[in-house]
Amino acid sequence: MTKKIDQRWEVNQAHTWDLSDLFESDDAFDKALQKLKTDASAFEQKYQGTLTTPDTINTALDAYRAILELATAVGTYQSLQLSANQQDDANLERTGKYQIAGSTVQNTLSFFESELLLNDEDTLQQAASLSEENKLYLEDLMRDKPHTLSPEVNKALTALSPVLDSSYNTYNRSKLADISFPDFTVKGTTYPMSFVSYENEFEFENDHELRHAAFNTFHGKLAEYQNTFAAIYNNQITKEKAMSELKGFESVFDYLLFDQKVSRDMYNRQIDLIMEHLAPHMRKYAKLLQRIHKLDKMTYVDLKLSVDPDFEPSISIEESKDYLLDGLAVLGDDYREIVRRSFDERWIDFPQNIGKSTGAFCSSPYGNHPYILINWTKRMREVFVLAHEVGHAGHFYLAGQNQNIYNTRASLYFIEAPSTMNELLMANHLKKSNDDPRFQRWILSSMIGRTYYHNFVTHLLEAAYQREVYRLVDNGQPVSTRTLSTLKKEVLAKFWGEDIEINDGAELTWMRQPHYFMGLYPYTYSAGLTIATEVSQKVIDGELPIDKWKDVLKAGGTKTPLELAKMVDVDLSTETPLLNTIAHIGAMIDEMVDLTDLLEKQ
Repeated sequence: MTKKIDQRWEVNQAHTWDLSDLFESDDAFDKALQKLKTDASAFEQKYQGTLTTPDTINTALDAYRAILELATAVGTYQSLQLSANQQDDANLERTGKYQIAGSTVQNTLSFFESELLLNDEDTLQQAASLSEENKLYLEDLMRDKPHTLSPEVNKALTALSPVLDSSYNTYNRSKLADISFPDFTVKGTTYPMSFVSYENEFEFENDHELRHAAFNTFHGKLAEYQNTFAAIYNNQITKEKAMSELKGFESVFDYLLFDQKVSRDMYNRQIDLIMEHLAPHMRKYAKLLQRIHKLDKMTYVDLKLSVDPDFEPSISIEESKDYLLDGLAVLGDDYREIVRRSFDERWIDFPQNIGKSTGAFCSSPYGNHPYILINWTKRMREVFVLAHEVGHAGHFYLAGQNQNIYNTRASLYFIEAPSTMNELLMANHLKKSNDDPRFQRWILSSMIGRTYYHNFVTHLLEAAYQREVYRLVDNGQPVSTRTLSTLKKEVLAKFWGEDIEINDGAELTWMRQPHYFMGLYPYTYSAGLTIATEVSQKVIDGELPIDKWKDVLKAGGTKTPLELAKMVDVDLSTETPLLNTIAHIGAMIDEMVDLTDLLEKQ
């Protein structure tokens, strides 16, 4: 039997994150949580009923910032503890304690925005003109005013928020704590199965029989939970539709795109152009995989195969640090210091363990350094995953140093640009380091098979599927378990065409992603990578000084996605950047085919 998946207490603690920079102990966390409730109560007593003048409004907003910073710290601490092990009772109790306290704090503070919005626009504009620190918050508030609910309704919704916002936590609890996958046996060897092992190992497995057996085992167990997951998802989309109507939006799409500050055209363009123009390139890539691996037929299960599985080097955590320091050197010494500290000061949680969140993410609490979760596999591709998450870390670290908490977070539409920019810079560095054809092909395959596949295929197909679900919701049609799976299979079949067989079980892919509980998030991966592709080419070609890109990172949320992109000479009001990126992907696939021809002749 292969090595079992460790319990959290069995992993190397030196490779886990150190959360003591947030709170030294649970006792310190408890005291901060109590302080949060006390501060919120004092804020209510001082400011409720007084928010009628520009000066008072700004004084209150200054005090409110401090409360938000403390709330961010305690929320991040409990969330990261839970992400490391969702089966640990202490983590579950801590999160429960936070949710109860958080609900109390939200109820206490629910008066604030409601009373601010009772002011006329002239008063709010005058307040904004008096404080650069609070200006963006007030401008966003005025923008939201046509969709504002009455104070009574808002207070009721705030009181109900633990229930209304429970879908994401319920999904994660079901996914990571309740589902227990069976072991499976292939050729006399028994393998343990989990969400992490399937998505990080078996999905990329070179052995045909093992890969397909793992797929069937994984999706066979998922099928047993499909009705539960569908009910959880239905709760989410029903809530979103209800909120869109309560707030006076014409559709759930307009409601979910409002905070992103992008148009419906920008959203639809991203999905439509990729579904139409990228699909032929990716089918060509799939055919290349079929040719290399000598498969009789190409199926959905085979799409994550490596172009050269025998070539990808294994890598240690320590070696990955050196690769990142070299590959991201173009971003400057200050950025390299962020990379160095992330390793040396244990900002990163590497080990795989039972109960740990799948995939990878970066959490960036304001006023502290970021934290990164990854499920380390010792494969070279993890360098790109780390570069991606360090991209998020560097973005919010620089934004946090230059903006207050109101102004730090950029639109979701832009959020994946800094992360994917790092992947492209990393690939360019590696590509220049070795001109061996096999190495060159491996770099290209890493970019297509990981970076672009992840952002332009996996998440874009999520987005195309999600759009169909919301169209049903907007039209008042029911969304059943069968409907969810049918829609998913139709989207997969449309993109991959007749060249790829969609295996039974692939329709359950919708059950694997938490993104559906985050609004219109999936399409933003390709949007961010579109920006990153354009900018990285300008940097590589010497057309754009790197400091202009770092100015974008420092700007945080002070500009819209269109404005941020314009700072680096990218015009998102047209389809040109996206079509350029799709052409760039196609050119890389063509180069891989040419290199394969060359290598086969040697």
